[in-house]
Amino acid sequence: MRGTRVWARLLGLKAAVVEDVYCGDQGEVVVAVRPCWRERDRCGVCRRRSPGFDMGAGRRRWRALDLGTTFAYVEAAAPRVSCRDHGVVVCAVPWARHKARFTKAFEDQVAWLAVNCSKSAVAQLMRTSWRTVGGICERVAAEAQRERDLLTGLRRIGIDEISHRVGLRYLTVVVDHDTGRLVWAAAGRDRKTVEVFLDALGEERCKQIELVSCDMAAWIAGPIAERLPDAVRCVDPFHVVQLASDALDEIRREVWNQARKAGQTQLARDLKGARFALWKNPENLTVRQQAKLASIEKLNAPLFRAYLLNEQLRQIYRLPADAAIALLDGWLKCARRCRLRPFVKLARTITGQRAGILAAIEHGLSNARVEQINTQIRLITRRAFGFHSAQALIALAMLTLAGLCPPLPR
Repeated sequence: MRGTRVWARLLGLKAAVVEDVYCGDQGEVVVAVRPCWRERDRCGVCRRRSPGFDMGAGRRRWRALDLGTTFAYVEAAAPRVSCRDHGVVVCAVPWARHKARFTKAFEDQVAWLAVNCSKSAVAQLMRTSWRTVGGICERVAAEAQRERDLLTGLRRIGIDEISHRVGLRYLTVVVDHDTGRLVWAAAGRDRKTVEVFLDALGEERCKQIELVSCDMAAWIAGPIAERLPDAVRCVDPFHVVQLASDALDEIRREVWNQARKAGQTQLARDLKGARFALWKNPENLTVRQQAKLASIEKLNAPLFRAYLLNEQLRQIYRLPADAAIALLDGWLKCARRCRLRPFVKLARTITGQRAGILAAIEHGLSNARVEQINTQIRLITRRAFGFHSAQALIALAMLTLAGLCPPLPR
């Protein structure tokens, strides 16, 4: 094998001709190359062959994978072409991405490591900065998304938001229920963000969506009703039960405050310690919690009535669809006239969301897969000790959770 081919194999160079190899001033290995004739004079953005413009700023270097403990660089001329779509841009090279200072093999290895360990560890291992690691992840994820359309074939999706930074910084995420993968994410938590996703989906693919799981937020429900004509919105059961638990806890706090102001110290102490007995499923109560619940039944009728309403609402998700519909209608009648303000308000909310709640029961769809993705995004954020920009987090999340992570260089 010729020596030039050995160097091309070592650095993972394809469609390139090795011209020379020498050591730089600081002991680094520099491999001088040129693209083969098929790869010359192509736009760096769209890779369309274009007429030449000038020779650019001279020769340029791209860092390659280290040769043992020695830095290695690929050096080549960087002429510019005049593309009819993108104007004057630097020519594309087969060994590196556009606007990158590293070879594809180097960036693919960094992206793979970033998916499997912290950015600080990757930066130390690859002898670069953690900010550079974030930029590499964004480039690799963007190229993978251009080559693979994640929005094709969507039928059942889940939409939710997740806080990624203090100060009400949110991401909106979309998950495919059939594959369990993250298919889209963007910074923001408002109607415009959802509309950006629907614009990316396109009119034809919007018609193919059958089921959408989400919470009761109007900024999600509005665009879905307008832009997805054949989709059925399923309200996430967790959020419905959470509203009932919040109403129950609000009544517990009201009763506790009344007892404390009336000087009933023992009753106030008992009510304060009854939170978990009221929240837990009846079959999971300890003997002490069962006794606490029995004392509430005897001493405080409004609080126990709220407890029964909360437990009855939970039961609609444990019954067949027909029985659940009958139970929900009966629950709404009881809640409307229970004279407990939080549950009367909850009854109005559930009446407005009744169609979505029944759809979730009928189709057995929830936001559980979306919450799983949100948990993994929180883990990514924690492992990286936070992100300065939402785009860096989105890029790493897409590499990790959308199946876009490149394989290790071979």
